[in-house]
Amino acid sequence: MLDVGERQLLGMSSLGERRLVPITGGSFEGPRVRGTVVAGGADRQLIRPDGLEQLDALYELRTDDGAVVTVRNQVLVDETGEGNRYAFSSISLSAPEGPHGWLNQRVFVGTLDSMKPARAAVRVRAYALV
Repeated sequence: MLDVGERQLLGMSSLGERRLVPITGGSFEGPRVRGTVVAGGADRQLIRPDGLEQLDALYELRTDDGAVVTVRNQVLVDETGEGNRYAFSSISLSAPEGPHGWLNQRVFVGTLDSMKPARAAVRVRAYALV
């Protein structure tokens, strides 16, 4: 779960509306790793003329044993059509060698769900492709 701050509008570009959402903290847990989300990351968002959203988040995770893992999560969100929301991502991880080095050796994909209005947060689910 990533806690997020207030959305900042960055203006229009030739590609669409630009926004930035600060990542302020949170926590994560998986079968082989868990810890906290380090404050200071951000999600750069582009709202395209066709209504789709391209999200590009860069942030760090601190594992319970103190290792820092850098995350780049690129998400495509489509809420333009009737039916289910589409929000799938490609996730790149950079971990130090040692107990978490296996994170560098896998391809990850994910989903993204907003927790608003209950909480200013998003839930990212990540899956290693095997």
